[in-house]
Amino acid sequence: MDAAPDDVFIDEINFPATDGYALTGTLFLPRGTKRHAVLINSATAVPRKIYRGFASYLAHRGCAVLTYDYRGIGDSRLPAMVGYNQPKSLVGFKASMSDWAALDVTAAVSWMRERYNTLPLAYVGHSFGGQALGLIANNSEISRAAFVASQAATWRLMTSPEKYRVFAFMNLIGVPLVHTLGYAPGWAGVGEDLPKGVFLQWAEWVSSPRYLFDSKLPALENFAKFKGELRALCFSDDPWATQPAVELLASGFTTIKPEVLNVKPSDVGAKAIGHFGFFRPEHRDTLWRGVAEWIQGD
Repeated sequence: MDAAPDDVFIDEINFPATDGYALTGTLFLPRGTKRHAVLINSATAVPRKIYRGFASYLAHRGCAVLTYDYRGIGDSRLPAMVGYNQPKSLVGFKASMSDWAALDVTAAVSWMRERYNTLPLAYVGHSFGGQALGLIANNSEISRAAFVASQAATWRLMTSPEKYRVFAFMNLIGVPLVHTLGYAPGWAGVGEDLPKGVFLQWAEWVSSPRYLFDSKLPALENFAKFKGELRALCFSDDPWATQPAVELLASGFTTIKPEVLNVKPSDVGAKAIGHFGFFRPEHRDTLWRGVAEWIQGD
């Protein structure tokens, strides 16, 4: 884990989702002047701890930064009543991806906006975290949004042969397994354990030609409410968030003109980046710096 700079203060916090559910987050604060506020929104089945290095870097540059876990993930998963530091079973736990957006992401935006109401608020979305921006009703509070490997994740736009592996896993293994167990176990290869409703909605979207845009979610109307600036990064060696998939998600923001940047690992002196590599500390002086400067308008 990348250590925080000495000039960054880190605080573990809890804040309520819009329905009162307790979410756990980490606040990264510069010890000097705060110039911007930044909310980092996680990928599916990814705990907030992987964003710690990047959040500390942004705080070092004068940003107040919040990372947090969606309900049922990481430290926002209820503890078990027995055993030491054990999470409660997700069997019977009610949550979907659209719940994550409407209840959790919406609340995180509101919390940051209220706490840092004099600062411009930026939004960093990794994978699902970027998708959620279009689904939340208060996305007009965001001045700038940076997407990292965030896409309309239909299997059809993934690279071969990965696209066929994903389709087979989600539909032939994942869905039956989730119905049997009552949740999606991390050991099956999804990352962290996932609530049943989250996985089933994810599988439905992945199987649809236009991902979530083929759903009948009323929240899709919120895409048009976002009027800030949007820069979306995709990486040439990412089999999931390919440039067509990133462009499809960006096209949903119909009132603005998103900027899509396709980065090759060689562009930043790296051998590989993929879907998660952006958040590795070796990209501090390249990818991290570029996103930070854009967020801060430098």
